[in-house]
Amino acid sequence: MDNALENRLIALEIRMAHHERTIDEMSDVLADQQRTIDLLTAQMRRLRDRMQDVESGFDRSPQDDKPPPHY
Repeated sequence: MDNALENRLIALEIRMAHHERTIDEMSDVLADQQRTIDLLTAQMRRLRDRMQDVESGFDRSPQDDKPPPHY
């Protein structure tokens, strides 16, 4: 194999190794982000459920919809 071809092959292997490392790092970041999204989604569901429980405990009257007197 001539020297120029060998140098090109080595350069390609180096680039491929960098790309593989970048892909692995991005995969780790993506997995962390998905865990965060799952956690936040679960928290939002719990908050929504709690808000619904609180709201269902209140009987609303027509006076609740009127603006306060200082408007």
